[in-house]
This record gives sequence, C-alpha cells and structure tokens, in this order.
Amino acid sequence: MTLSTHVLDASAGRPAANVPLTLHRRAGGSWEQIGRDATDDDGRCTTLAPDGLHEAVYRLVFDTATYFSASGQTGFHPEVSVVFHITDPDRHHHVPLLLSPFAYSTYLGS
Repeated sequence: MTLSTHVLDASAGRPAANVPLTLHRRAGGSWEQIGRDATDDDGRCTTLAPDGLHEAVYRLVFDTATYFSASGQTGFHPEVSVVFHITDPDRHHHVPLLLSPFAYSTYLGS
C-alpha cells in the first residue's frame, strides 16, 4: 500500500512547496514516527512510507508554521494533524491538504 499527499496554498493559488511532514503509526497508546520529509516544488510528497503501510491508524502532521513563515504569511494553525485508519492494504491512499492561513480541508483522494 502506498501513501501520497499534495498540499495546495489556496490563498496564493499555487502548490505549497517545502512543507515539512511527519508520518506516525499508533502503537498502543502512543505514536511512533515512521517517516519524515517535505513537499516538493509541486507541493507533493510520496516518500513518507517507502516500505508501504499496513492496516493501522496513522497520523500525518503538516508543519504549517514553517511553511507560513517562509512564505511571509501568518497562519492560525501552526500544524495540521490528519488522523486516518487504513483498512484496505491493497489501496493507494492519497491525503491532499488545501491550506490557507485561517482554514484547511482534507479528504481521501485517489
């Protein structure tokens, strides 16, 4: 199973490049970090889980404070944490993030 994300800056009308990301897997009552990277120039990242994912609960954390600071913006949300449950080990999971300084949205893409 693979995982990808695409971050778009809605206020600037362009991809959000260089957004630091971490991927965590729930292990018991805590989170174990299993991946770390940043979005590319097109706002995409496909390298957080090169060995694939298994059925479990995961958390994808977007360091939006670093992105907003680098792009000269002040954001309300210093990070966005998206928690999701993978139940289909054969499906590709795409978790896009539409970002602005005061709001965000996400969904399960294809």
